Amino acid sequence: MSTKYVVIIQCDIAHRRCSGFACTNAFYNKEGMFQKYEDGIKYISFTCGGCCGKSVAVKLEHFAKKSRKANNINKDDVVIHLSSCMVTDNHHYDRCPHIEYIKSIILKKGYKNIIEGSYISKNSEKKREQGIYNSY
Repeated sequence: MSTKYVVIIQCDIAHRRCSGFACTNAFYNKEGMFQKYEDGIKYISFTCGGCCGKSVAVKLEHFAKKSRKANNINKDDVVIHLSSCMVTDNHHYDRCPHIEYIKSIILKKGYKNIIEGSYISKNSEKKREQGIYNSY
């Protein structure tokens, strides 16, 4: 697989208080979950649209249409990261209760490359190790 695009899907509720800066910064600095990506890979982020995440389907359809037309990107060239605010217990909220449903939508839309996690906060990791936050 040659990755040409990284998509980060962020929790809509968390996005109300989080700009997504840490995830974007981690992507561009190739830190944590993003260290394996080479230079030149394109990046986009959007929210799940709110509980239950059903609008992920429409957003992925729009992305597929535009990326195919503009950059000849097919779905196998895309890696989708479900942001850490969705898949972990952290200072925003606990793990999204709709995460399996959202993953099923992504798979149904033909995207097979799904990674749970984006920016990894050192403070949150410390709290997971201490048992303050749950680990999944």
